[in-house]
Amino acid sequence: MTTDVETRESFSTSHYGIGMTSKPRISHPMEAPPLERKLAAIMAADVEGYARLMHANEERTLATLTAHRAIIDALIESASGQIFGTAGDSVLAEFTSVVHAFNCAVGIQQALHHANADVPDDERMEFRIGINVGDVMVKDGDIFGDGVNIAARLEGLAEAGGICVTRGVRDHLRDRVDANFEDLGEHSVKNIGRPVRVFKALFDRDAGQAFTAGAVSAEVDDAGESAVVSDPAPTPGTEDPAEIAFWESVQAKDDPEEYRLYLERFPEGTFADLARARMEGKAPNDEADVEVAFWESVRDSENESMVNAYIERYPNGRFVSLAEILVRDLRES
Repeated sequence: MTTDVETRESFSTSHYGIGMTSKPRISHPMEAPPLERKLAAIMAADVEGYARLMHANEERTLATLTAHRAIIDALIESASGQIFGTAGDSVLAEFTSVVHAFNCAVGIQQALHHANADVPDDERMEFRIGINVGDVMVKDGDIFGDGVNIAARLEGLAEAGGICVTRGVRDHLRDRVDANFEDLGEHSVKNIGRPVRVFKALFDRDAGQAFTAGAVSAEVDDAGESAVVSDPAPTPGTEDPAEIAFWESVQAKDDPEEYRLYLERFPEGTFADLARARMEGKAPNDEADVEVAFWESVRDSENESMVNAYIERYPNGRFVSLAEILVRDLRES
C-alpha cells in the first residue's frame, strides 16, 4: 500500500527528473558584497548632554542640532571627508588624511564655540570629538572595525567642546598643526582588548577658525605627506554656513575686537563691509541693517540650511514669508 507521503515523494522526484537516490540540487547562494579594508583617519562626534537638552526643550534642541549639523557637514565635505553615520546626535566621518581630520575637528569646535557665544550656558549645544587612525572595514556603505570603535570611545573621554586623539594621531600631527597635546595616560575602553593611550588636544577655541568650509585644499609637502593649506577667503555670496555662524555671534556683541576677528578670517566675506563700518563707528547698532545683510546673503544661495538659519535667527523678520516660500520651493525642486 502506498502512503500519501510516498505518493508525494514519487510525484516530486519524477516531476523534476531525479530518482529517490539522487542528491538534491544545491543552488549557489548570492555572493556577499565585497569587503574593503583600508587605513583611515576616523572622527567620531556627539553632543554632550543631549538627553538633558532634549528633556528641557525638544523643539529648540532639534533646531539647534540642525543648524550645528549644517556647519559640521560643510566642514567635513571641505576636508574631503566622508560621512558614514549620523544617528541621532552623533556623527561618524572618515578621512584619507590625519591632518585633514584634525584641522576639520578644530574648525568645527571653533565655529560652534562662536555660534554658542550668546546662548545661555544651560542651553548651549557642544560636541565632543574623538580621532583615531587605524585599520577599518567598509561594507554596504557602512564602516566598522576597531579603528572606528576606538574613535567612538575617545569621543566619550573628551570634554564638551574638546578633542581627544590616540597616540598614533598625536605622533603624526607633531609640528604639523597649531595645537599641543596633553597626555591623559592609558585608558581601558569597551570592546578593545588593549589599553589606549589618550591625548587631549590643546587649541584656541576663541581664535579665528583655522579651517572653514570652502577654504581648504590639499597639497603634498616635501616629505610626501598630505598637508592642509588655506585658499583665499570666501567671496561675497559664497554658501558658507561657518561664516554665517561666526557672524551671528559677532554682530550681537557689537565689539570692535570681534569685528576684527571676523575680518581677519573673512576679509572679503558677505558681511565684511558692514563689519568695517561698525569698527569705524560709521554704522548704528541697528539690528535691521544686520537682518537685511543676512537676508541678502542667503536669498540667492539655493541652500536650504542657510535660508533656515535666517528663519531661526529672525522668526518675525521682514523677509520671513519670502524665506518660507523659498524653503518650500527648494524642497520641491
